[in-house]
Amino acid sequence: MPRLFIALEIPAEVATGLTLHRGGLSGARWIEPADYHITLRFLGDVDRRMANDIDYMLSDLTAYPFEVTLDALGSFGGDKPRAVFARAQPGKALTDLQADLERQMRRLGLPAEARKFVPHVTLARLRDTTPVELAHFLSLHPIVRPFTFTARRVALMSSRDSIGGGPYVLEAAYPLGPSYPNRLSREMRR
Repeated sequence: MPRLFIALEIPAEVATGLTLHRGGLSGARWIEPADYHITLRFLGDVDRRMANDIDYMLSDLTAYPFEVTLDALGSFGGDKPRAVFARAQPGKALTDLQADLERQMRRLGLPAEARKFVPHVTLARLRDTTPVELAHFLSLHPIVRPFTFTARRVALMSSRDSIGGGPYVLEAAYPLGPSYPNRLSREMRR
């Protein structure tokens, strides 16, 4: 079974805008814009039964569409930088959705997520990039006008074994809104 994760997809026009921040950083391996997403919950390698349970649970989401704003570039790794990302403002709807997904996954028997939720879109993976090079890059690439979009669905995605950064495959999508339409969409997928 491939590695699974739950995410919000990034609309093409937002992804295109984010690509303006690509390039000019040594040691960066830039993520393809089609693979941009905000991970809500990493699931890892799960068996078919667990994947079906996750699918069923996601089909009954009751969250509504909400606005997401990407407003700044940042990095993970401190003195050993490992990634450049676009920060998503942690609004109430986004954090509530992520917390609900975390609770649901734990009810299904998955272990708790060890990392604190930091909503972001990874733009590049870094290797041998110095903190000075990264600081210089970030100073030259501010997000002057934030990117805002409406999250209308949650995606169940998979990744192949790789160094990270895709390619990712959309396994299923679950519209945000009342639970009745989500159940209908699940029935139509059968």
